[in-house]
Amino acid sequence: MEASPYPLLDQIEVPADLRRLDEEALPELAAELRAFLIDSVARSGGHFGAGLGCVELTVALHYLYDTPQDRIVWDVGHQTYPHKILTGRKHAITTIKRTGGLAPFPKRAESEYDTFGVGHSSTSISAALGMALASARDGSDRRVVAVIGDGGMTAGMAYEALNHGGDLDPNLLVILNENQMSISPNVGAITKMLGRLMSGPTVTGIRERGKRMMHRGSRTWRFMSRWEEHIKGMVMPSTLFEELGFNYLGPIDGHDLPTLIRTIRTAQSVAGPNLLHIITAKGKGYAPAEADPVAYHAVGPFDPQQGVVKKPPSPSAAPTYTQVFGDWLCDMAERDEHLMAITPAMREGSGMVTFAEQFPQRYFDVGIAEQHSVTLAAGMACEGKHPVVAIYSTFLQRAYDQLVHDVAIQNLPVLFAIDRAGLVGPDGPTHAGSFDLSYLRCIPNLVVMAPADENECRQMLYTGYRHPGPVAVRYPRGRGRGVPIQQELSALPLGKAELLREGSQVAILAFGHPVHDCLEVARRIDATLANMRFVKPLDEALVRSLASRHRLLVTVEENAVAGGAGSGVNELLAAAGLSVSVLNIGIPDRFIEHGAREDCLAAAGLDAEGINQQILQRLRELGLALPVATTVIQGGG
Repeated sequence: MEASPYPLLDQIEVPADLRRLDEEALPELAAELRAFLIDSVARSGGHFGAGLGCVELTVALHYLYDTPQDRIVWDVGHQTYPHKILTGRKHAITTIKRTGGLAPFPKRAESEYDTFGVGHSSTSISAALGMALASARDGSDRRVVAVIGDGGMTAGMAYEALNHGGDLDPNLLVILNENQMSISPNVGAITKMLGRLMSGPTVTGIRERGKRMMHRGSRTWRFMSRWEEHIKGMVMPSTLFEELGFNYLGPIDGHDLPTLIRTIRTAQSVAGPNLLHIITAKGKGYAPAEADPVAYHAVGPFDPQQGVVKKPPSPSAAPTYTQVFGDWLCDMAERDEHLMAITPAMREGSGMVTFAEQFPQRYFDVGIAEQHSVTLAAGMACEGKHPVVAIYSTFLQRAYDQLVHDVAIQNLPVLFAIDRAGLVGPDGPTHAGSFDLSYLRCIPNLVVMAPADENECRQMLYTGYRHPGPVAVRYPRGRGRGVPIQQELSALPLGKAELLREGSQVAILAFGHPVHDCLEVARRIDATLANMRFVKPLDEALVRSLASRHRLLVTVEENAVAGGAGSGVNELLAAAGLSVSVLNIGIPDRFIEHGAREDCLAAAGLDAEGINQQILQRLRELGLALPVATTVIQGGG
């Protein structure tokens, strides 16, 4: 039998097995874990670079802490594949992000070692502080660790937690993992501060040579310790963290496992809140990922010997909605020098790379600071600029107050380009844009649009940009429908829908991406179909007309049914005193788990077959005649 390439890792099913190893064996275990991670993600795809950078830290934490009794809280979750491998999920790691497989982020229902469910950044310190305070209240000696990257430290929530925690003296260790990256390279003054002199070669070299020349407790050692603290006070982030009440340790090399273990032991011996600052490399141990951490943040299956080879899309392939936005943004910037574009750390994901290169003076990456991005836009709008905020639907949730208070109340011309609206698939419920129509529709002054295809998306962005108040255009993840894109920009009439088909008995009012699947359904059951285009303002005249001429109105949207576009239709009908049966189809009142986007749409009943079956069921309940052709249809997502 061929020998296993992972003799130590094969012995580890849970962290208790890890803690039985000799400490001297841990570097070899880390090497095997890194090799296993490279091999498994190469076969399945998934988040890659962040996990490679956290291998030694993951080994050290599970070796030194009695998990799951002790709590480790990870920030965001991109870096937790090594954690999953060491905590009983090694054999299932290649199922990650797949339908029925492991979740892409820590998930409490998946494992007792996943102490806090995450997906959005900068929550770890708050959650860990809450756990530490609860344990203290119970008289428990449980230890709690929060792991956060310097990208996560660009969000104000992290400092709110530090400010609170430093004032309460909890038994808490915060590990700041500095790698100069989140998904894109990190930005901002905090990141620059974290990379200053003490992690550079000059002071670090002096410090390490000095330690080798003296023994602990000597007069020279005491002098050098005072000298080090003096230098740190001038050039290190220790001043900030220690003023917040945290005992600061570091920075140290996060890939030097013996030093890492020794330093964490030191932190364990010091009561109260501690902050350990480590320096790591995203993609550590796999040269292509170290050289290009942006490209290797998340990958599809690839050959580890060859690396990721990006295949150009087929010339006939439809562009993604993200690409449509990026092209429109550059075109619009050429026309209007007042356009300013803002992203909260999602340059690549939002399609802004080309814009950032062509218009660097009008491009603003604010880091993981969604609240700031919206109020920044409001300030720009006050001074005559026309800001465009490119943001994922799930992340706009974090800036809701700013959207209401700073933009909508003042009726400022800010365009929100909302990507990843609806079900996103593999990243699961933390990243699904399931609620934006519900939380946007109730805001006065805000116009809300949902395109049916990529060409309509381009024209809606232009329509929204020309509008004198705040506008949201929400569009899904993935490629468009393959319709021709008109380069000429033309504004759509505000609040006017498009009647695509006349039928009998049933009228389908479709909002956004489901329009094309609804067209297939409408042909099958001979229904009227309207591409509603505007969620707010609704085309009231058309809704009234359709209600008067049909026995059943069906609203379809890739958004939560509760409070969504269909609810807007219901409210309109009630206010007008119109009595007609209504079926609202959308994302049901539950979180749709991760998987292929097509599987997620089917699970929500939002593929063509699901929409068709729901309509037929309602017709049966109403005692209305079924269309002659009611066979199963093959619908896309």
